[in-house]
Amino acid sequence: MQTRKIMLKIVVLSILSAGFPLLAQEPKPTCNHCPATYIPKSELDAYTKRAIENKLVDQQVRSVDIGKAQIGIGMVTRGKMNLGSTSGDAVAEHDQISEVYYIIEGSATFLTGPDLVGVKQRPSTLKTVREQNGPGFGASSIKDPVTHELKAGDVVIIPAGTGHWFTKIDDHITYVMVRIDPDKVVPLKSEAQSHAYLNKPYNPDQGNF
Repeated sequence: MQTRKIMLKIVVLSILSAGFPLLAQEPKPTCNHCPATYIPKSELDAYTKRAIENKLVDQQVRSVDIGKAQIGIGMVTRGKMNLGSTSGDAVAEHDQISEVYYIIEGSATFLTGPDLVGVKQRPSTLKTVREQNGPGFGASSIKDPVTHELKAGDVVIIPAGTGHWFTKIDDHITYVMVRIDPDKVVPLKSEAQSHAYLNKPYNPDQGNF
């Protein structure tokens, strides 16, 4: 009987001693002492104004290192479109960067799906590839797509590898783009770089930086 009690104590102590190191380990932040990033509405509105004046579509506002990944914030403005193009790059797909759209204004028909038709690799020289959404493919259409009728207040999440395609825009659509970049394939963009970009006259060769 005494031997069994001793054995039980040994087992309990072994379990406790194995568990104590785990209890002693405190969770560590994945981004050590990283600052928060604040972007005022006035800055986002300045990007929309610049887009309208210069017929721009997608502009990167920030690209921020959060430790295990980078987060990009873009402002996108698209004009009226009655029928989506079926050209070789009408559909976009990004291999490494996922995107989240938050619709601010307007409405549109938006198609998504992984099965692309007429696939063609996007050139690495494109500004959008270098500065915004990384490598990927264009395509002429999507096989068996899911159709989304986007309107103000909606959110759509587009994982990396999923094709996406605007086929109709009723008048215009404006949205905030959140880009999730776990492989850190695009450059960072700071508040200072953003202000410098907005304060200079638009030059189509300057990119978004």
